[in-house]
Amino acid sequence: MTLPVAVIGAGPYGLSTAAHLRARSIPVRVFGEPMVAWREHMPAGMLLKSTPSASSIDAPQPGHTLFDFCQEVGERRYESDWDAIPVETFTRYGEWFQRRLVPDLERVRVVSVERRERGGGFELKLDSGDQFAARAVVVATGLTGFARVPAELAAAVPDGPSATGPISHSSHHRDLSGFAGKDVVVVGAGQSALESAVLLAESGAASVRVVARRRGAVRFGAAPDGQSPLKPDTPFGRAWSLYAFSYYADGFRHLPAQTREYLVRRVLGPLGAWWLRERFIGRVRVTEGKRLARARVEDGRPVLSLVDERGWESELAADHVIAATGYRVDLAALEFLGGGLRTRLAVSAGGPRLGAGYRSSVPGLFFTGLPAAASYGPVMRFVCGTEYASPRLAREVARI
Repeated sequence: MTLPVAVIGAGPYGLSTAAHLRARSIPVRVFGEPMVAWREHMPAGMLLKSTPSASSIDAPQPGHTLFDFCQEVGERRYESDWDAIPVETFTRYGEWFQRRLVPDLERVRVVSVERRERGGGFELKLDSGDQFAARAVVVATGLTGFARVPAELAAAVPDGPSATGPISHSSHHRDLSGFAGKDVVVVGAGQSALESAVLLAESGAASVRVVARRRGAVRFGAAPDGQSPLKPDTPFGRAWSLYAFSYYADGFRHLPAQTREYLVRRVLGPLGAWWLRERFIGRVRVTEGKRLARARVEDGRPVLSLVDERGWESELAADHVIAATGYRVDLAALEFLGGGLRTRLAVSAGGPRLGAGYRSSVPGLFFTGLPAAASYGPVMRFVCGTEYASPRLAREVARI
């Protein structure tokens, strides 16, 4: 009997990978709640920064794009670069994609993955109590477990950041209306920080302030008509560098580790969407050029100690602080991977070192999505990266 391939995760990358494996008639079992991060860890009313052309989950057959979904269910069709897609629409699209191409998704959690002692492959245990063998495992868990909170903030809350405590991460919030009448500080300068700040202001927060370490960090991108037609078009805008990152990602893994780590962090880094500027200006206050030195909680209210370029220190108090500081890959957060597997994984540039076809240093173990960015570049942080990753990964798995 041919052992199945296990895909762990049911977000865009997990669903796309599973669809490509099935198209090759490879037995596959897929585990997780469909689109859970998009449905539960992103605030209501959020709009995707990516354009419609960069927001489709790749499938091995036509008829499964975001446009196809909108056309079939009768929703507004998003097709222009001037259109911003609501997160609720994208979530429904992902669930529609799952029903059509991965209908037998198993909504259970994988709690353990270990190498088999005999016969090769892996032994997986589920939270249902079942266990089974797989010839290969694809880790496609998305952002789960990778939320990054600055150490200075985390130290102020011994029980950890949470939605109901004085300090949280942006992924803790689905509904921001609970901050109506509150003073809120948002730490960060990327799209998540700036859009969270706007949504807080629009939800009735008494005051909203963005705190950014670098002066001039709060910036917004150019509107579609402000981009140079002389540069090649990509899902992220017109630029030669973005063209290389988007369509030649395999070459990225041959760069020196230090270079890759820098590029993943800086390319397509903190920048607000062009359509957010008008909603932001005049509603959100900004404190730039001040480093977070430490934080404490007094009478239930967080107090931040900030240091400017001259070394002068000031304090900023609020009712709540949200760390919209993104995500950082930490293999220790993938607790379902047994200790033996994690210690055998070669790591480079902040993530698992991957070879051709997204294979790790452990035979039969693959990574896609955010954990693959350290090897395949910044395109792996975005939905459109499924177009590059999924067919290549499925082709490599088929060789096992």
